[in-house]
Formats: sequence, structure tokens, C-alpha cells
Amino acid sequence: MQLVLYNLRKNEKHVTQEEIANYLGISANAYRAKEKGVREFSQDEMFALSRYFGKTMDEIFLPRKYQIGTKM
Repeated sequence: MQLVLYNLRKNEKHVTQEEIANYLGISANAYRAKEKGVREFSQDEMFALSRYFGKTMDEIFLPRKYQIGTKM
């Protein structure tokens, strides 16, 4: 599951999965599958989400143990 993305969506932007899906131009079901980790986001979708949330793609999508400044 994309926990960082989930938390950004729910706690910072307070938007629904459907609203993000519309922003990306995909179905709500497709977005749900991607947020759950069942399907992967395309590079274009990752870039769009990083702009939407004002975060780098690494901050959203890079596994926590590989992020700079994170102790393993």
C-alpha cells in the first residue's frame, strides 16, 4: 500500500480517491488499485501526484528505508 500517498490524500489535502482519479484522468477503481499497491503508477502519474501534493516523487514513492535521512 502507498501509505505516504494515502496519508497525503486523507490528512493533508482531504480529498477522495475519486477526486485524485479525476485529476489523473483514470477511473476511481484504477486509482484504488494503485494506492493499494495492486497496480503500479505510471511515471506520468507519479510526476502529476508529486506536483499535486508539492512533494518529490522520492518522498511519495521511494520505500522509506531508501529515503535520504531515514535510519534503517
